[in-house]
Amino acid sequence: MNEPVIITCAVTGGMTVPSQSPFIPVTPAEIIDEAAAAHEAGAAIIHLHVRDPRTGAPSADPALFEEVLTGIAERCDAILQPTTGGGIGMTIEQRADVLSRFRPEMATFNAGSINFGLFGILDRQLDLADWERDYLESSRDYVFRNSFANLEFMCEQVRAAQTKPEIEIYDVGQINNVAHLLDAGLLTPPLHLQFVLGVLGGNTADLDQLLHMLRTAERRLGQGGFTWSAAGVGYRGEFGLATASLLLGGHVRVGLEDNLRRTPTEMAGSNAELVAKAVQLARLLDRPPIGPAEARSILGLKGSSATAIGAGSAT
Repeated sequence: MNEPVIITCAVTGGMTVPSQSPFIPVTPAEIIDEAAAAHEAGAAIIHLHVRDPRTGAPSADPALFEEVLTGIAERCDAILQPTTGGGIGMTIEQRADVLSRFRPEMATFNAGSINFGLFGILDRQLDLADWERDYLESSRDYVFRNSFANLEFMCEQVRAAQTKPEIEIYDVGQINNVAHLLDAGLLTPPLHLQFVLGVLGGNTADLDQLLHMLRTAERRLGQGGFTWSAAGVGYRGEFGLATASLLLGGHVRVGLEDNLRRTPTEMAGSNAELVAKAVQLARLLDRPPIGPAEARSILGLKGSSATAIGAGSAT
């Protein structure tokens, strides 16, 4: 206890559709505003997807990423962590484009393939747009593909960009994939792991599963050889795992990408509300939230000036 905690905010993403909540940011301006407010509320890291501003569909458009990354960098000094996970139908090259183009301090690195089912949202009696209904239905046949060839390609990309990978682990077997890449010299320790639990097709967002994955990582990757965080899908998953992570010495991810509720019965009106709740939990458990400068030191990041984001970049 008393160890500082890094709070990540995932402000928008590909696991929700805009009809689920009017508070999901869609346009670049909305995403920038939400990211800056989440940082002000206590998030040191901002995890980023972009969306088509006309429809709200997940996008890999580099122009949208450039607008969002540059806009946030102009507003605050948060650590910017663009996704390489993308959305349904995106190629591995599209997903990796943010690495070579922006050379961010951090970016996601998905540790293995899983079924990735979003179609349960169709049962919620929502007034969905046609593209939303088709997108959700298509996930019945969607495999989030991260083959060993894909993983090796991503290792090359993060190394070339000098980007710290945030290794997203959806199920326990993916820890063995990470161990293989580490043994092969394709990943460089110390690692940063993000246990993402609650996706249909991955592991469940339960305390015993988080513990199982953490202890497996300690055995396979070496205790003390990594930092870690937990992200749970849905309200119970998000704040249940946040509390468990705080008690176990890990870090925390919250945000509207993963959960749309501030309480079991109330919608969150912003990402900042979810960050503020995580900050409150952390302080109650004597885990002081820290800002980007200290988080950069703990994670061993290269610093924002060494990226290709914004006017102050190294380009």
